[in-house]
Amino acid sequence: MNFDHYSITPMDPVLLRFGGLEVRWYGALIMIGIFLALLMSIREGKKKGFSSELFESLLLVGMPLCILGARLYYLLFNDFMGFLRNPGRFFAFQTGGLAIHGGIIVAVLYGNWYLKRKKIPLLPIFDIVAVGFFIGQTLGRFGNFTNQEAYGRVISAANLDGQREFLTRLFIPEFIVNGMFINGNYHHPTFLYEALWNLIGLLIAVFVLRRLSKLLIGEIAAFYAIWYSFGRIFIEALRTDSLMIGPLMAAQVISIATIVAVVCLVVARRKNKKEMIPYSTFNLKEYNTARKKSGN
Repeated sequence: MNFDHYSITPMDPVLLRFGGLEVRWYGALIMIGIFLALLMSIREGKKKGFSSELFESLLLVGMPLCILGARLYYLLFNDFMGFLRNPGRFFAFQTGGLAIHGGIIVAVLYGNWYLKRKKIPLLPIFDIVAVGFFIGQTLGRFGNFTNQEAYGRVISAANLDGQREFLTRLFIPEFIVNGMFINGNYHHPTFLYEALWNLIGLLIAVFVLRRLSKLLIGEIAAFYAIWYSFGRIFIEALRTDSLMIGPLMAAQVISIATIVAVVCLVVARRKNKKEMIPYSTFNLKEYNTARKKSGN
């Protein structure tokens, strides 16, 4: 191949500089992902009879809470004793350290509390917002790439040329191949594997599941939880920066537990024939009218 690997210059993680102020690609991509997720949620929500203000209100408080949840989750599993000795580390965001599972857990808890308080049906909102999570996580992983984080193990090959050839055979763009040359070796682009997995999940949810007449409210959200967790189990095995629960990778443990719990909930619900309302035909006005007639 005769490629000068050591001539590669790492991508600058800073998008813009204004004097002493920096705007990083990571933050910019996350914000773009959140904005697109909000737009898609509002658009789909209006079709179902929900106001745009509902999704804006959920985001206004939910986003900072999710960031705090992602930070707390990271610190608890990364260095629990160190966190107890120095709780002030929680606010040192400049040192990095956010975990998506912490953010998802907080999102579910906050969404459940908020929607019940407002007497808004949970399941169709969770379905709509779950698609937004696919968008945010897809773009967010590219933010990890710009920071040269969330990458995988060293690619097994006889030499650097072999490592690079492995990536090029996957038809990965050259700038990503170059970005995976870290500390003298090429690594698996696990950020890209996960981003593509999320993108496929997004396309399935939008163009297939939303149109299925027999899919019930709540089951797009269930698909999101199962799809993301299933992919994360295998992708996590390639990562080098996993949070641990003893000898086990925390992300794999949480993912397996999520799949089991969600499958059990879906099966139990269908067996008990509870809220057998198809997502494709759900309408808030009709739903509320039916509830009033039934006295619920």
